[in-house]
Amino acid sequence: MSEAVENPTAATPETSRRTLLCGASAVLAVGGAVAVSGCSSSASPAASDSGSTKSTDQSTKSAGQPAGPVAVGPAADVPVGGGTVYREKKIVVTQPTAGQYKAFSAVCTHAGCVVDKVANGQIQCPCHSSRFAVADGAVQDGPAPSPLPEYKVTVQGGSLEVTPA
Repeated sequence: MSEAVENPTAATPETSRRTLLCGASAVLAVGGAVAVSGCSSSASPAASDSGSTKSTDQSTKSAGQPAGPVAVGPAADVPVGGGTVYREKKIVVTQPTAGQYKAFSAVCTHAGCVVDKVANGQIQCPCHSSRFAVADGAVQDGPAPSPLPEYKVTVQGGSLEVTPA
């Protein structure tokens, strides 16, 4: 009686180069998506020039714009030449010169991260180092492709109220 001898390599399928490359591409694509999606939540709220970041809940449109007029806080909290980030409201208010207030979306136009501070005359994004001018929201240093959207800001009895433009 004779026994059949099995070839141990015949039962093991080989992985093709194409299969390996497709698998590696999928892993990289998922990793890239996770890295970008984490931008908006990975940055911790940081202090602005005034020494505090304001945070209170307020409903916002899905695009990050306020749903209507939003009371953000006292005008005195926004330093001349600087600004204050209201992270929860996704608004940044600046005061380029005394008595002149500007308001912008605090959502960076590059990857959707929320800016975290205003320093040295610039609104700063923590994710990829984009910088925007306090006077008009213009990009001063990329990779942001466009300026921050500007909102209307008014002072009512010493308090700031912001409305989408």
